[in-house]
Amino acid sequence: MSDIKQKIQEELQEARTVCDVKGGESPECAAAWDAVEELQAEASHQRQVKPKNSFEQYCDDNPEAAECRIYDD
Repeated sequence: MSDIKQKIQEELQEARTVCDVKGGESPECAAAWDAVEELQAEASHQRQVKPKNSFEQYCDDNPEAAECRIYDD
């Protein structure tokens, strides 16, 4: 997660630089801010993914175990 935060900070700085050089209404500025928004959305998505509990991890490692079997009706 720290890696994506660092990347967001880099993209923020890049977007500010591009907008200062090219102007706030330029397509380059809009594209730079789009990149920032995409990274922020990914960071938000990663925070929402809940970690697996110990039973889920066990079943991932041992799918043939009786307690992990799933039966269709």
